[in-house]
Amino acid sequence: MEDSRWREPGDPELSRAIDRVWRFARTICPRRFPPGVYRHRSIEEAKQLREVWEVANFEAFWERRGVKPADLGRKKP
Repeated sequence: MEDSRWREPGDPELSRAIDRVWRFARTICPRRFPPGVYRHRSIEEAKQLREVWEVANFEAFWERRGVKPADLGRKKP
């Protein structure tokens, strides 16, 4: 990319550029995690809850685009 700009560490514009990228990502692909603090009896239990959240975010992503998540990966007739 000829027109890409590389910013050196310490450049004040770097943090602003990163902030703009993250805001853009939140706008086009918001993720939702229920608020609060969760305690788990094991790491496996924590991973299981995280998986539930990730599946919900994945399904919401496709539903916002008018695609049923269950239809993903199916071949069209």
